[in-house]
Amino acid sequence: MVSSVKKTPLLEARGIHKHFVGVHALNDVTAAFYPGEVVAVMGENGAGKSTLMKCLSGVHLPSEGEIFHQGNAVTIRSVRDAEALGIAFIHQELNLADNLSVGANVFLGREPCRFGMIDETTIREKTAALIDQLGMDFSPDEQVARLSIGHQQMVEIAKALSQDAKLLIMDEPTSSLSQGETETLMKLVDQLRGAGLCIVFISHRLAEVQEIADRVIVLRDGCNSGELQREEISRDRIVAAMVGRKLNLEHHGNEIEVGEVLLKVSGLCTPLYPKHPASFELRAGEITGMAGLVGAGRTELARCLFGIDQALGGEIHVNGEVRKINCPQDAIGAAIALVPENRKEQGVVVEMSICDNVAMAGLDRHQRAGFVRDGELREVAEQTRRRLKIKAPSIDQAVVTLSGGNQQKVVLGKWISLEPKIFLLDEPTRGVDIGSKSEIYEVIEQMAKAGAAVLFISSELEEILRISDRILVMHEGQIGGELSRAEANEESVMKLATGAAQGPEC
Repeated sequence: MVSSVKKTPLLEARGIHKHFVGVHALNDVTAAFYPGEVVAVMGENGAGKSTLMKCLSGVHLPSEGEIFHQGNAVTIRSVRDAEALGIAFIHQELNLADNLSVGANVFLGREPCRFGMIDETTIREKTAALIDQLGMDFSPDEQVARLSIGHQQMVEIAKALSQDAKLLIMDEPTSSLSQGETETLMKLVDQLRGAGLCIVFISHRLAEVQEIADRVIVLRDGCNSGELQREEISRDRIVAAMVGRKLNLEHHGNEIEVGEVLLKVSGLCTPLYPKHPASFELRAGEITGMAGLVGAGRTELARCLFGIDQALGGEIHVNGEVRKINCPQDAIGAAIALVPENRKEQGVVVEMSICDNVAMAGLDRHQRAGFVRDGELREVAEQTRRRLKIKAPSIDQAVVTLSGGNQQKVVLGKWISLEPKIFLLDEPTRGVDIGSKSEIYEVIEQMAKAGAAVLFISSELEEILRISDRILVMHEGQIGGELSRAEANEESVMKLATGAAQGPEC
């Protein structure tokens, strides 16, 4: 933890402005970062966090303002300039060549050479020392594609340490990690802080920030919104600085009226777990959470239910009738919708507009005599934009220009416009700020109140416990148990997720 004695900042930004076409992304932002501390940078999607980090790491050049390194004014024109100052940026989407070995990735573009040839022995030895420093047990020769996401994250950190980084920017580092991998990463962050590094920790997970941060810098609408010292950090104060309004972060608390069974899954076997059948039911008006460890098979189950992958056995009943779901079109015809876990690769076409993305799944519904009725499409897209509070001046705005939270709303809106009766939501708030998350919760609750059956898959236990009326817990491809809202807590869920307890039959 940083000493209370006044130090010279390792890196300081003063009065930073950044203008893009039609957007004032950063407006007079000031921030200081000291050796030996963890600074959380928080804000809603679009608040300017990523833009500030890109200015500090050489991706963007500020429009106005100054940056100081150890008290000296510097101009960071490129990523190489930042690396020369000891600044490393680990992006949320990891920047690794997964067809290469761990060692090749750690020294990619900086390979040591001997007699004009790449010195593989030195790479292997130095990488092994870094892996040992990080407390990992994989080999420098291991192909990156074979590593878990958590271990790939460690490869990125090893790469930064090999560059003698003094300031490490980590953007949503735990968003794709299991609970065990998250705990390992948190211990490592604490060790790096103790070794004198400054860690800039960008996260939407308030519990993690409360656990690890020495300070919190909050941005809102491209401006400084507040700064909290360790003793001041609390959920309420962070939320107040981030959004400036009260959020609905608690369970809806109302007695729900559970309707008929809309989806019944009997003995479904996925390609990941061909000998482990899963059986469960989804009912109208109910939000059913699905918890489980990474690799438990939740995503694979959702993909089979939507016809992306072929189930190896079992039956799917929709409204009491057996349905063959061989492709997504079959699922759509059965009034089933899927919000996938990776919105940028599977949920939206980012280069296209809000209107085109919303219309995509139901284009055939807006055709007459083979012609698309553009007016109908635009009306549906505009209604969706307003209903989901998508922050964009026009439905013609390209999705790539939207914040992560608003992109996720577009994915939701695409399916809501079709009025399906069964929603499969796979990590629907991953990488989404707390304000957008609250709004997405409200939309999901409205869907359930309107009579839809909702399956809510999430790796965040806090989120599962907050929104679910009933919780299914997966373990190795099967439903390890079912918990009512009254029975559910972190301990009961984790016992089922790890196979330490046998739950009742579903």
